[in-house]
Amino acid sequence: MAFSILFKYALFFLLSFLATSYIAQAGDPDILSDFIVPATFNNPIDGNFFTFIGMRGLPTNSTNPPIFKVTKATMAEFPALNGQSVSMAILQFPAGGVNPPHTHPRSAELLFLVEGSMEVGFVDTTNKLYTQTLQVGDMFVFPKGLVHYQYNADASKEATAISAFGSANAGTVSAPVTLFATGIDDGILAKSFKTDVATIQKLKAGLGAMA
Repeated sequence: MAFSILFKYALFFLLSFLATSYIAQAGDPDILSDFIVPATFNNPIDGNFFTFIGMRGLPTNSTNPPIFKVTKATMAEFPALNGQSVSMAILQFPAGGVNPPHTHPRSAELLFLVEGSMEVGFVDTTNKLYTQTLQVGDMFVFPKGLVHYQYNADASKEATAISAFGSANAGTVSAPVTLFATGIDDGILAKSFKTDVATIQKLKAGLGAMA
C-alpha cells in the first residue's frame, strides 16, 4: 500500500513539474493548435487518443526483468504527446543492473526513485563528474545533453525509477553503441582511444554479446 501511494505521488509530482516546465519554457517547438493528430489516425478523437496504457502494472504489479529495461511513453509510443513537450519512462533494474552512459540531446531528465537504491552520475562540459546515491523518494536531475548513467549497485535487490522529460521526443544517444556499433572505422577508434585495433574489436565483440 505504501509503495502504491508513493508511486501515485511520484506520478503527480512529475506531471505537475512537466506541466509547469511546459508553460514556462517548452523544450519542443510551439504548436498552433491544441493538439496534433497524426495524418494516419482514422479513429474518432476521444479520450482514448489521450490515454496510454503501455505502462499498466509497471512498476507496482510486475517483477523486474533479468536485464535493464526501459518502458517509454514518447510521441512514438503515444502520438498524443506530439507538440506537448512531455514524455516519461519507467526504468527497471535487476540486481547489479546498469543503464550505460548516454545522453538525451533534446531534454533534461528528472528521475524519481520508487524502489531500491541507485547510484547515478553525470559529467558536465568541463569533464567534472557529479554523483549521488539515491534512496526511495529521492529525485535527481540530469541536465540536458550531458552524459549520464544509472546503476543499481545492490547485488540482491531490484530498483525501479520513473523518468520525466521536457520533450515529446528527448532522444537517447548511447555512448557504447554510438562508438562501437555504428560502423566507425576500427583504426579511427584505436587512434582515438590510444589503443590497438585488436582491443577495439574485443570491445565490439563484448558489446555484441551484451545486446
